[in-house]
Amino acid sequence: MRIFIASSYHSGSHRAWAEGYAAHSAHEVHLVTLPGSFWQWRLTGGFVDLAAGIEEAASRLGRPDVILATSLVDVAGLRGMVSSRLGSIPTALYMHENQITYPAISRSRTERNYGLINWTSLIAADAVAFNSAFHRSALMGALPAFLNEFPDERQHRFLDAVEEKAIVLPVGCDIDGISLGDKDDPPVVLWNHRWDPDKDPSFFIRVARRVASEGVEFRIALTGERFVQQRPDHDESIAALGELVIVDDYLDRDQYLDVLGRSTVIMSTALQEFFGVSVVEGMAAGAFPILPDRLVYPERIPLEFSDRMLYRSEDGAIELLSAALNSVSETQELGAAMRSGVDQYAWPVVAATYDFWLESVEPS
Repeated sequence: MRIFIASSYHSGSHRAWAEGYAAHSAHEVHLVTLPGSFWQWRLTGGFVDLAAGIEEAASRLGRPDVILATSLVDVAGLRGMVSSRLGSIPTALYMHENQITYPAISRSRTERNYGLINWTSLIAADAVAFNSAFHRSALMGALPAFLNEFPDERQHRFLDAVEEKAIVLPVGCDIDGISLGDKDDPPVVLWNHRWDPDKDPSFFIRVARRVASEGVEFRIALTGERFVQQRPDHDESIAALGELVIVDDYLDRDQYLDVLGRSTVIMSTALQEFFGVSVVEGMAAGAFPILPDRLVYPERIPLEFSDRMLYRSEDGAIELLSAALNSVSETQELGAAMRSGVDQYAWPVVAATYDFWLESVEPS
C-alpha cells in the first residue's frame, strides 16, 4: 500500500510517531507535514496546506491508497479539499490527544471550537484509533455533555457510529535502543517531561524537596523539553534543590539514553497524559515507575504493584518515593523486571498492528 501521513504539527512526539511508523511499516509510507508551531492555527487552517501537499506528493509518487491524519488535523476539511482534486481516498485518524478533555490551563486552554473540530474529524474519518484505552473512554464519555453545549441539532445520533469504528492502538516507541544500564549511586530520580503546567513540575519539585528533607540520599535528573515562557517560573525552586540536581537540560538522544540507563526511578506528576512515551522509555531502561493513580498510568502498572507505584496525593507520592529510595536494591530489581511489560510498545510490534488496521480501511 501507499500511505500518506498528514502531520500538521510535525514536532516532538507527533514527529517521532510519524517517522517511527514510516521507518517500520511494511508499506510505502510518505509524510506530508507542517512545522510544529502555532497549534491552534494548524488545527483550524492547516488542512488547506496539507491538501495541497498531498496533491503535490501524489503527482510525484502516485495516488495514496489511504491517508492517515493526526488529531491536530481538521479531517472533514482535509477530505473535502483532497476529494475535489484526487477523488475519494480512505482516510484514517490517529488520536494523539483531543481538545475536549484536555485540561484548560495556560497555553493548553481548551476552547469549544477546537473541540468541535475534533468531533467533526471523528465523524469524517473512515477509521479512528486512540493511543490508549483511557483516552478513548475519556473522550467518548465527555462527548454527550460537550454536544449538549450547542443550541440544537446536537448530533448525538453520530456517537454510536464513532464508537464502533474507534479502536485502541498504542504509540510506538524506540525501545530497542534503550538498555537497562548501570544505575548511579546515589540513585537518580528522573523527571523527563516537558515544562508545561499540564505536567505539573511544581508538584515534582515539592515532593523532591520534602523527601530530601527526610535525609534520603538521591540525585535528580531533569531532561524534559522546555519552553521560554514556562521554564523560568521554576528556576528559583530548582536552584534551591542545589547539588541534588545533576542534570538540568533538554538532551540530545545519546545523552538522554545515557541518563535513562543510569536512573533508578522514573516519576510523573502529570495532570494530562493520553499515552506517556517518556514513562515507557523510563520503564524500558529499568527505572522504577512512581506515577499518579489516574489518566493512562494504571494501564502501565500490573495490579499487584499498584500500591507501590501509583499515588493519589502529594503525601502518597512522598511515601512511595521515600520507600523506593530507602530500598534501592529491591527497587532496581523490580524496575528491571518491569522492562518486559513495555516490550509491546516497541515499533516493530506496533507498526505491524498499524499496517493491519490501515489495510482494512475503506471509505464510508
